[in-house]
Amino acid sequence: MAANYAQPPGTPAQTLKYIPFEVNADSSATFRFYAPNAKTVTLGGDLKAVKSEMGADSVWTITTSPGLNPSVYRYHFLVDGNKVNDPKNPMVADFRPMVEVVPKNKALFWQQKDVPHGLLSIVYYPSKATNTTRRMFVWTPPNYFADNKKLPVLYLMHGGGDNDTNWPGQGKAGWILDNLFAEGKIVPMIVVMPDGSIPTETFAEDLGNNIIRYIEQNFRAFTDTPHRAIAGLSMGGLQTLETLLKFPDKFAYVNVMSSGWFANRPGIFEKYDPLVKAAAARIKQTVKYFIFTTGGASDIADKNNDLTRAVFEKYGLKSELSKMEGGHSMYVWRHDLYNFSQKIFK
Repeated sequence: MAANYAQPPGTPAQTLKYIPFEVNADSSATFRFYAPNAKTVTLGGDLKAVKSEMGADSVWTITTSPGLNPSVYRYHFLVDGNKVNDPKNPMVADFRPMVEVVPKNKALFWQQKDVPHGLLSIVYYPSKATNTTRRMFVWTPPNYFADNKKLPVLYLMHGGGDNDTNWPGQGKAGWILDNLFAEGKIVPMIVVMPDGSIPTETFAEDLGNNIIRYIEQNFRAFTDTPHRAIAGLSMGGLQTLETLLKFPDKFAYVNVMSSGWFANRPGIFEKYDPLVKAAAARIKQTVKYFIFTTGGASDIADKNNDLTRAVFEKYGLKSELSKMEGGHSMYVWRHDLYNFSQKIFK
């Protein structure tokens, strides 16, 4: 059964350390895949395997014939005949299947509607924080290219295990913004959705020193604090906090969604308490609207959220709190974006 090959977070499929792919000296390619219950694992797509065997750690090693031409190849694993995408491939987050479960004959705020649509661009930029070229999605409103007006910018981060495709994809950010714009409920703005799949401190540096600069040099964006907002869900909420503390004078609007420093991690609050204290005066001067949001008691981050918010309040940094029952889910975070985007830049 295909279900035998499901690989949820926390299993060896996610935590086991091994090299998932390498090119060998004879120009063959070797792939590796954890599948302890499989009887056969081979390759499908553009490549064929000539050797496949399972090791003692239940990791299959699958090798092609030598002499492959330099090229870009599509591939997947065939696990007992079932097509399975490589969970270790960084591109896997780009094409996770999704289904829409909605009532019949009902249009929800995040669904595509017959309204003018903004442009959702894929942008590559040089990151000095990682010394690589990185990717982000950028939404610009309808008629952006028809005038020369500068716009404010919202920086919007995804959660752990995802990448910059998450907000435009499962999050339906483009449709949400299109619909709100058509209804006159949001100020025309640029929304930047970066790839946050790097360490939190590195991401904060990348956003504060590279992404913002790139956007303000390449888009018609205001370059002052009152015209910048930042928001993020789960891991993206931690990145929001990290960036806010590292750059306390860069953002006027902040939304921490289903996130906060981990209550069960020893020393974490001892680390961040003095950082909040040090940044508090600047944040008071610059932040106009500060909100923490969660999916209520069923949200795994609810306690962390409350404890983290209390640290900010300890140093006089007041914030709003919204708890919408729905757990740690995009169901809640779409509403967060819907609500937050209507509050900012006004």
